[in-house]
Amino acid sequence: MSDPNGRKRKGIKLDGWLAIDKPLGMGSTQVVGKCRWLTKAQKVGHGGTLDPLATGILPIAFGEATKTIPFIMDARKTYEFTVTFGEARTTDDGEGEVTRTSDIRPAEQDIHAALPDFTGRITQVPPIYSALKLDGKRAYDLARAGIDVEMKPREVDIFSLELLSYDGQQASLKVSCGKGTYVRSLARDLAVKLGTVGFVSKLRRTRAGPFGLNESISLEKLEELGHSAPPEEWILPIVTVLDDILALAVTEDQAELLSHGQRLEIESPLPQGIIRVMTGTRLIALCNVDTTSEKTILIPVRVFNV
Repeated sequence: MSDPNGRKRKGIKLDGWLAIDKPLGMGSTQVVGKCRWLTKAQKVGHGGTLDPLATGILPIAFGEATKTIPFIMDARKTYEFTVTFGEARTTDDGEGEVTRTSDIRPAEQDIHAALPDFTGRITQVPPIYSALKLDGKRAYDLARAGIDVEMKPREVDIFSLELLSYDGQQASLKVSCGKGTYVRSLARDLAVKLGTVGFVSKLRRTRAGPFGLNESISLEKLEELGHSAPPEEWILPIVTVLDDILALAVTEDQAELLSHGQRLEIESPLPQGIIRVMTGTRLIALCNVDTTSEKTILIPVRVFNV
């Protein structure tokens, strides 16, 4: 980290989560950079990319919380979005060039009737302008270079999809979905199903795992907090994203072993899989439970220095 004059600055140790309400026009990496500058934190990352034209919940991980980013990446997300019918765009959102037009506008009852076809486990083709890698290169870089991009279809989970409003030109919808879902693809495919074309003209993520709009703050609010209150008063604990994972309390001596990466044999029977190990409110490690033998063994897979 450098100051405006290019001199290296030593960041502060900050561990935990924040949910930033990302503003329109900023990329996720820009938000991370802004958060790093405002907090002076040593290490900052984000849990799930949002396009510059999208707003809403962008989980920001500080310090040791970056070790738990995969858990927020896998979490259920909720979006509210608007589909504008009548135009197809290269990017499937308002940033791209128009590739097709249609005079057909669906009836409201037809939209309601089509939604069940887009719930459950569905197959979708990601937009060619996406961050997915093809032969080691980002799809959007290839598309911008004029190279033909062929995106492979993949399965995603849509838990719910509902129509919020429709004015005859634009439909506002709400979707709850799993990892890897592209709302732009969902909007594009819905329009095609209705016999027309369309693109996402507005997109807002309202929830990512445990983080909703009520738990989020703006970058302006983060700057204000950084000047008026110590981090421990506004940063959320690392375990915020691990609430669904079974917790096991251990002694200080047992915690010391795990914190050095050593395996721990315990007497308590536990289900096989990942658990979080605690001493009081302190997170020690994420461990894999090995029950293949007669003994129950905890194998550390992530150790936390907090």
